[in-house]
Amino acid sequence: MELLTLQHFAPYVNETFAATMNDGEVPFVLVEARALQDGPAPGTMRPPFSLLFRNASSFLFPQQLYRMRHDGIGEVGIFLVPIAREREGFLYQAIFN
Repeated sequence: MELLTLQHFAPYVNETFAATMNDGEVPFVLVEARALQDGPAPGTMRPPFSLLFRNASSFLFPQQLYRMRHDGIGEVGIFLVPIAREREGFLYQAIFN
């Protein structure tokens, strides 16, 4: 499997990713993709980056690995952590390091 980088996700900010749950899919909108530093830390293979997703449901999804699908990236496992509640829904963060 190819090592995912910020460049894989950056073109898809404000687009919807579908997370597979039980018998259906739940939409998460990628609202931010940003670098956490300029280059890779010593001994790492990629610069770390952060993704923020928003889900408009009033239900708080637990911190866990979600199978997420997007036409431009395909299907990937992303570990999401709920970090905030907004008027538009909950924000979830994924950190890649």
